[in-house]
Amino acid sequence: MDIDVWGLALQAVNVLILIWLLSRVFWRPVAAAIAKRQQAATAIIEAAHAVQARADAALAEVTQAREGIAAERVALLDAARQEAEAATQSALTEARARAEEILTRARASIERETEAARQANAEQARELALQIASRLLQQLQGREIQAAFVARLKDAIAALPEKDRATLAKDPKGVRVVTASDPEDLRPAIEKTLRKALGDQVRLHFVTDPGLVAGIELHGDHFALRNSWQDDLQQVRKVLQDAE
Repeated sequence: MDIDVWGLALQAVNVLILIWLLSRVFWRPVAAAIAKRQQAATAIIEAAHAVQARADAALAEVTQAREGIAAERVALLDAARQEAEAATQSALTEARARAEEILTRARASIERETEAARQANAEQARELALQIASRLLQQLQGREIQAAFVARLKDAIAALPEKDRATLAKDPKGVRVVTASDPEDLRPAIEKTLRKALGDQVRLHFVTDPGLVAGIELHGDHFALRNSWQDDLQQVRKVLQDAE
């Protein structure tokens, strides 16, 4: 088989010339167009990525905002619930305090009224007992009772300080001898007892006071010597009052 060397060489030269022409005339514009298209595609892809990123960011913001709104709603509801519970508890506490205050005042008022009623009843009972005792003692008046009061009067005068006896004896207006009723036949004995105790110069004035019930008392302008059942009843009344 014969090989045409010159033909092969010519073909090779033609191929090289074709390649050079293609690279010069056709390949560079095509390559530039392809590069431009690649750049445009890259820009579009990057823009799409940027838009996607912005969309993702916006979606994240919306999601976060929604979560924040939900959390805020929950917080507001919880705060409202706590405030309502606190208001309810405060109202209950205030109501209990007012009720307790009303009950305390009511108890205090009842106790005061009960104590006042008890004291009033005790006072009425005491006065009634003293009135009964006074009426009974009035029925016991007699010579023996008056004689006993004369003896008590003598002892009471003897127990006075010397200065008081002298003042009583020297009173220019005299001494009022107060009895529940007219002593009648006991008057001489009373005068004798008083003059012996106070001196003959004493001036005696006999007066009656049924309120004494029974007894003999000496009264001056600035002095009183108590010696009667009325005074005894007053002492009993004071003891009963102090005992309450």
